[in-house]
Amino acid sequence: MWSAVKNDLGQNHGAARDNIYIINSNAHTPMHNVYNRLLSLLLILLVALPLSAGRWDEEVGTFVASSGVSQESIALLVIDLSDGKTLCSHNEKKPLVPASIMKAVTIATLLEKCGPDWRYRTRICTTGSLRDGVLEGNIVVEGCGDPSVNSTSGPDSPDIVQSIVDALQEKDVRKIKGKIIVDCSYFPAPAVPPSWAKGDLAHYYGTGCHGFNFENNAVGKSAVSDPSAKFRTRLSSALAAAGIELCGQEISDGKRREQLTLHLSAPIDEIMRSCMMRSDNLFAEAFLRTYAALNDCPATPSEGARLELAYWKKRGLPTEGVNIVDGSGLSRSDRMTALFMGKMLTDMSDDEVYASFFPLAGQEGTLKKFLAGTPLDSYIAMKTGSMNGIQCYAGYKLDDDYAPTHVIVMMANEMKDRGRLRGALQSLLLKIFG
Repeated sequence: MWSAVKNDLGQNHGAARDNIYIINSNAHTPMHNVYNRLLSLLLILLVALPLSAGRWDEEVGTFVASSGVSQESIALLVIDLSDGKTLCSHNEKKPLVPASIMKAVTIATLLEKCGPDWRYRTRICTTGSLRDGVLEGNIVVEGCGDPSVNSTSGPDSPDIVQSIVDALQEKDVRKIKGKIIVDCSYFPAPAVPPSWAKGDLAHYYGTGCHGFNFENNAVGKSAVSDPSAKFRTRLSSALAAAGIELCGQEISDGKRREQLTLHLSAPIDEIMRSCMMRSDNLFAEAFLRTYAALNDCPATPSEGARLELAYWKKRGLPTEGVNIVDGSGLSRSDRMTALFMGKMLTDMSDDEVYASFFPLAGQEGTLKKFLAGTPLDSYIAMKTGSMNGIQCYAGYKLDDDYAPTHVIVMMANEMKDRGRLRGALQSLLLKIFG
């Protein structure tokens, strides 16, 4: 659990008493005095409470007006975690396109299911018999949906190609009669959600998520449609360099498979942290499908989305207006409310591992330039979401121990000036927390 947090916003509103009307009665009976005192106390409560609840209304109004976004297309929610009360809000129930802050929901859901130490397990097997250094069968790679296999952007895990070569050499295999077979059936086709824009699919950020993924399913800035083919080419070359002949004959796979080696990913929390820091769509899509698979359901985006929304609804979150169709937020069919996101972040705020995934303002990832050099540098941790016309933020205000003290959600659609919006939000946060 987090250590106790400081609440530097808990100022009393005793000044409200200056606005109380004085009840002046000529009656001097004890009952009249009691009546006047009770009425005065009631007026104190009636005046003071609205002032407390609306303390930041003027600042929120200034933020909305200066953001360059229409009032109907922007939402804001700040929650004080010390008491769960809303500090300030605007349009918190309005469904908006969330972009990549959807990843914060996807990751929270899978983390709750599997825990931080869970790992992807890719089995590499052989078929057929091994006699005098000759494997009378195939090499079979059983994909498990791991998005981080030989990832060029981390986290670190063993090179699967070299691990296979090493395992074959340990068994003194010098010839493989069959082929390299990659089983991708763990994640059913299609590899991308149908709602993704066709223009995104050729780019690295729009690459598909397969049952077997390899080297981020990309080459440079371009997507690779068949990562298993790239892997087979890479492994074939490595086998030849190691003096192992690959004949490539058609040999029936059969049902009997013997494990040659097991490729373990890094712990899932490391993969999740990498995803959040770099806003990796492939990783997030794999998480959504993995969640479906771990619930013994078809590992499709639609099934993962259905199960995810059902999970949070069961936990009591307000799901009205929320529509989840993918894990990364690349789809413009996704809809999120600031209220749902804020309540989800509140539910997850006591999980130290989860909170550590969010980039620190002024320091890390997509938030490196946000609030840099200000009093809030390193005290705000948020996931960003950016698309054409869209800018969103979701995360936490932190204390000196990096423990969350407040939830922050801002969502803007139909945006025309990203810099103007970012500046307006920085100014608001500095007024509230600075």
